[in-house]
Amino acid sequence: MEFEHKISVLGSTGSIGTQTLAIAREYRGIGIEAMSANSNIELLEKQAREFRPQIVCVTNENKAKDLKIKLADTAVKVVSGKKGLNEAAVAGGAETVVTAVVGISGLEPTIEAIKAKKNIALANKETLVTGGHIVMRLARENEVQILPVDSEHSAIFQSLQGCSDRREIKNIFLTASGGPFFGKQRDDLKNITPAEALKHPNWNMGAKVTIDSSTLVNKGLEVIEAKWLFGTENIKVLIHRQSVVHSMVEFVDNGIIAQLGAPDMRLPIQYALTYPIRLPMKNNRLDFSKYSALTFEEPDVDTFYALRLAYNALKEGGIKPTLFNGADEAAVDLFMQGKLSYLGISEAIDKAMTSVKNVENPSVEDIFAADKAAREIVYNL
Repeated sequence: MEFEHKISVLGSTGSIGTQTLAIAREYRGIGIEAMSANSNIELLEKQAREFRPQIVCVTNENKAKDLKIKLADTAVKVVSGKKGLNEAAVAGGAETVVTAVVGISGLEPTIEAIKAKKNIALANKETLVTGGHIVMRLARENEVQILPVDSEHSAIFQSLQGCSDRREIKNIFLTASGGPFFGKQRDDLKNITPAEALKHPNWNMGAKVTIDSSTLVNKGLEVIEAKWLFGTENIKVLIHRQSVVHSMVEFVDNGIIAQLGAPDMRLPIQYALTYPIRLPMKNNRLDFSKYSALTFEEPDVDTFYALRLAYNALKEGGIKPTLFNGADEAAVDLFMQGKLSYLGISEAIDKAMTSVKNVENPSVEDIFAADKAAREIVYNL
């Protein structure tokens, strides 16, 4: 099936980015106008030579100098830093920008892309967690689409096809695998190592997202993101160990529509790129004969109380979600270095959220100030 679409990929060397490029490799009509990475210039050089984008950005400025030398024999423009990332986000020709960078660094380039009338294939949940009130308003004003890439939000998006009135939504059910420590109590988690936390039972993701999945922080971020994407705070989390039902929508007549599929990110990535049409995909077929049961349970928010903190952040609004996210990024960094215990991640988030006074309707500057404050609190613990 022929399909033509030009995209930019911010975070092209990460898990979502490499899978996005694999889809572009499958469908040659998907052209790459720009791409970015933080520091993996070896892979970025290979990607640039294969897809020949107009522009590549390396946010690490020293690494950018090295890549510029490596790509001197090509017409690819190499830029760097935050300014370069914004330049890549607005690259001419791209209709959609895949935002797959990690953390709050995705907020500004997403805003710039929206202002440049680019549709957003959103894989950077921190963008809406910290600045949802700004991003969604700009998207409406510029008449661009925010197309979710996370499997859960894509599932909700797909389940809502044909629903023209969001008042028909009764509840959104976000499913979660429960991570590697499902069923354990707090005492069981005192001596967890990074290696243990990185052993996700179903998904192959980047390190930060995998750690967040184990603490249920990732699900908390997804709850806040879902509020902005779908316009409701009636969002419930269900532990679904099989990762087959990616999420569900319950309507006011008590009917429920769910999206099911193999635990594979390529489908939600591809649907965000090709919406509203669907293209064939190889090797991701769901075989129901391998599943004798599909189970659903309430999350344990006493053991994994970061999820409760996320709901608190959603309820309070303002900069509280930013504090939640920034504290987590710093805490995970310290945990990976062996400087903070596993249980200390949730404790650090709690400390940051209660230490900073809320700011209603924050500006971008307020958001980055809150992020900085949260990180400083955690690093000073």
